[in-house]
Amino acid sequence: MSQQIPIAFVDQVKDNILMLSQQKPAKLRMTCRPESVTGDTMFVERIGPKDAQPRGARHGATPISDADHSRRQLLMVDYVVPADIIDKPDKLKMLIDPQSPYARNQVFSLNRQIDDVVIAALGGITRGGHTGGTTINFHDVGESRLIQSDGTIRATGSDWSDVTETPLTIAKLLTCKQLLDDAEIDDERQRWFLCNPFNLNQLMNTTEVKSADYNTVKALAQGKIDSFMGFNFIKSTRLVADDTDTGATKCYAFAQDAIVLAVAEEPTVSIDLRPDLLNSTQIFSTLSIGATRVEGPAVVGILLDTA
Repeated sequence: MSQQIPIAFVDQVKDNILMLSQQKPAKLRMTCRPESVTGDTMFVERIGPKDAQPRGARHGATPISDADHSRRQLLMVDYVVPADIIDKPDKLKMLIDPQSPYARNQVFSLNRQIDDVVIAALGGITRGGHTGGTTINFHDVGESRLIQSDGTIRATGSDWSDVTETPLTIAKLLTCKQLLDDAEIDDERQRWFLCNPFNLNQLMNTTEVKSADYNTVKALAQGKIDSFMGFNFIKSTRLVADDTDTGATKCYAFAQDAIVLAVAEEPTVSIDLRPDLLNSTQIFSTLSIGATRVEGPAVVGILLDTA
């Protein structure tokens, strides 16, 4: 900043700083189960379902079976936003104090980093076992189900393949719902659908969504889709293309708390004087978080046409 700040000297007419358009909040944090952690590693304990059985003979032996107890490892990562430096003489020549907007700008960057970490947890590898030594892929048997870009369900244990890309449709939403229902995901848990702006616009253009009979929240009248078919929609430009089907974007239908987000340090902004830089003001921001997928069947991955 110290090399560019002369553009804000007092010969300008404006007395405020325009914050250019960008994603400001962390959109996905509310979808996760929050945890606080001290240290660089955390384990999340899990217990699977058990089946009942007939009681058996009178005075018979008590039946015993171990519950399916497993765990997932979560690794903490420290993030920083490179510092902004404000020279003291420059502040004297400005009508505005740049510290606050520069600090807010850095917090927005950290909020986007939180979303990136959650997205990586939704569709990336996770680690299981007593010490976290077992690698679990997104598409492994017993983990998440995948839907191809053409709308077909990928075989259990198979990763995505390159097919003809098509955008989001009602039929694809129904397939996502079916896979979550088949996995016995509790109806009480909020369900989310995360996709890019193009596919959300494609969905809004379908006859069913345009009809008030189908959409009680009047999404088109509001210019957005809040909820439809049991999903709350989240629009994100942070999603990435698939490595194999490069013309498709990886999107996700998932249930509340399928991801655990652990926070060791909230977004923190430090504003300090730097005697080594002629008492310039330094604005520096840090964050320490980690996330992991703790319930694979509660996440459905779906490839959708990028544009």
